[in-house]
Amino acid sequence: MAQRNLIIIAAAVFFGLIAVFLANSYFSGVETRQADFAAENRMARIVVASQALAFGVPVSSQNVRLANWPANSVPQGAFISIADATKNRVALRPIVPGEPVLASKVSGVDGRATLSANLPAGQLAVSIPISDVAGVGGFVRPGDVVDVLLTRKIPGEGAQEYDKMTDVVLEAVPVLGIDQVSDENKTEAEVGKTATLQVDTMGAQKLALSTQLGVMNLALRNVSDQVQGFHQTVTRRDLARNRMLIPAQGTRSSAPAPRFAAAMPMPRAGNLAIPQFTGPSMTVVRGIKLTEEALLRGY
Repeated sequence: MAQRNLIIIAAAVFFGLIAVFLANSYFSGVETRQADFAAENRMARIVVASQALAFGVPVSSQNVRLANWPANSVPQGAFISIADATKNRVALRPIVPGEPVLASKVSGVDGRATLSANLPAGQLAVSIPISDVAGVGGFVRPGDVVDVLLTRKIPGEGAQEYDKMTDVVLEAVPVLGIDQVSDENKTEAEVGKTATLQVDTMGAQKLALSTQLGVMNLALRNVSDQVQGFHQTVTRRDLARNRMLIPAQGTRSSAPAPRFAAAMPMPRAGNLAIPQFTGPSMTVVRGIKLTEEALLRGY
């Protein structure tokens, strides 16, 4: 009986070794055929993702593979060996299956997934406080593009507490993260307390100063809309539904005059008419004297 069991075990080991040999020969043959095909068709062999890689996921032989790629269009930073691509590296950006694994999308050999590794040269990451209102109800998520608005009290003598002004501080700013989340795949709305934005040095200074001056709001814009332009300061006077526009002296306006213009003569302080300004201005009352003063954008 013991001799019979030994024969069975030996036979099982023998056939197992044969199966391993055949499997290795098959896969080696597949790799050889793929390499020959790539050489014949002027293809290169580069490392691509075999499954989705999220931020911070280690790159290993289980989630990457070699694939044929046109030799004349190999992306810069592509890896040509799995050993080099998986050398203690992690994904710094989401990588979809079949996408080439590039040096710019994975960490160095230190294996750390840090936000600073994603910053382009000359760019900084700055966090600002937000709320459910300032953060567009939680719909601002990593990967979005926003404008930054600042609302503060109008400086100067005679300004009341409700005399506010709003400026566009920055335009088309990429959002790197909300709170501690920097994954661009997490697109569901979520209210956060801080937003981390990608700006240059001047933008970082503006944000730091704005946090001390007033209330900041984020305005969500389309990621493809990169048009930037001049925006004048908005004050309480700009909220009026109907404003009587008076052309500057010596000019003519092509727009039709409002119907109520004749019934609304210009108020006067003494014998002097209130000065007319084409830019943002505010009405200041000093005793019985009424004056119209321009707002300077330099404030």
